[in-house]
Formats: sequence, structure tokens, C-alpha cells
Amino acid sequence: MPTKQTIRKAMRDKRAGKSPSTQAGEFVREEIEKVRRGEHGARSTRQAVAIGLSEARRAGVNLRPPRKGKAKRSTRRSAKYAYEAGQGRRKTTRRPRVSRAVKKVLKREPHGTVSRRALSRQTKGAAARRSAASRSAAARKAARTKGVKGRSAAAKKAARTRARRKT
Repeated sequence: MPTKQTIRKAMRDKRAGKSPSTQAGEFVREEIEKVRRGEHGARSTRQAVAIGLSEARRAGVNLRPPRKGKAKRSTRRSAKYAYEAGQGRRKTTRRPRVSRAVKKVLKREPHGTVSRRALSRQTKGAAARRSAASRSAAARKAARTKGVKGRSAAAKKAARTRARRKT
């Protein structure tokens, strides 16, 4: 269950005109924090991300399920269910026994899968699978929706990173 603060942040991102995947990022971040705190674990970095995306869909973020060929059938079906539930098109039935079982299984999973190093490896791999044009378009949109202060802060951070890498 996402916190009210996470939902508020996602709503703020929506008002700022940011993409549904950016809005969902708040839920993914919360899920990663949960694993780091030890509330439960995740078998892989991708699982932690998937849980966060599912929470976002259920909370009403307009994040469409993956298209055919982009994810396996069971993932697409699960994402479709979560999306419809979040959009109010489907009535969800509470299943306490299943919920408890899932929680129990997740508790046994490792916590190192969301370390900085693991997340970095996952992110780089995901970016490498995208085309240069796609990455460039995403960066341009990010710059547009960042705002003046945000752009300035990002430029300063980039300059600091470059300076640190030179030494």
C-alpha cells in the first residue's frame, strides 16, 4: 500500500506535465526504500521495479500495460488488471490469504538486489537497450518539464560530477 505522501508526489508530477512513467517513479522509489529498510525483499532489481509499477497502476497513474512482445503474457495480464483497477474500470476483490502468502514469500527474498550498485547495473542495461534517439528524446522532454530552477540545479550537479571524474 503506497503512502499518502507518495501519492501526493505522483499527483504533483502529473500537474507538472511529467510522463506517467515519471509519476510511477515515485512508487518505485518507495518500493526500493521498503526493501532497503527490510520490510520485505526482492529476488531481483527488476522485481522491485515491477512491484512499484504495479502499485502505481493500482493508485491510478495512467501507465499503460506493456504491449505484446515487450513483456511476457502473465506480466501483461497482471499489469492490465492493475491498470483497470486504478482507472476504476474493475472492482478488485480483497484476498487476505493470498496477500499474507505473498508477503511471507517476499520476506525471504534478498535485500541486496536494490543496492546502489545493483540499481546502477540495471539502469545502465535498460538504457543500453534503448536507441540513442529514444534516449535523446527523453532527455529533451525531461529538460522541458524540469523548470528553470530544476535545470539550473541539474547543470550544477552535472558540472560537479564532471569535475569529480576528471581527478
